[in-house]
Amino acid sequence: MGVEKLATLVNTFGSSLISVSREMGVEVSLLKSEVAQGVHVHGSCLASLVGVVGGGLQGTAVIMLDQAGFSAVVSAMSGGMIQPDIEDPVATSVIGELSNMVSGRALTQSSLEGVDVTPPQIITGAGIRTVPSESLGIRNFTLPFSIAQGGYLYLVLSFHC
Repeated sequence: MGVEKLATLVNTFGSSLISVSREMGVEVSLLKSEVAQGVHVHGSCLASLVGVVGGGLQGTAVIMLDQAGFSAVVSAMSGGMIQPDIEDPVATSVIGELSNMVSGRALTQSSLEGVDVTPPQIITGAGIRTVPSESLGIRNFTLPFSIAQGGYLYLVLSFHC
């Protein structure tokens, strides 16, 4: 995958996260000065991982949240109907749905033919982190967002180039 296609994917995933979140009642702001190659995530308690495959593309998109971010997103997306309890599978599935919507929009907007996403895998626990692959040709990016209602969300993208 060329650098231009990679840059398009990273930008499209970031803008899709912003627009989908806004539509769901969650105001996020990209912390531009902290965008980085590699994986730079702190204090996460939940991760939703979606695989991106097909059309010559292989990669993952992971949404990671700290406790305050998890609470803010679940409360906003459910209209306050679901309590943001990390032990409740219904509450954690809200984040899985967010990752589905963001990935779907990003792939639609990038107009990539034959690319699909896997169902989200939800991981919970204290201090979750993602370990970047050391394989040749794997590029990792972290897009950190602050959430107006409180907390942080990290979008970690990994693509085989």
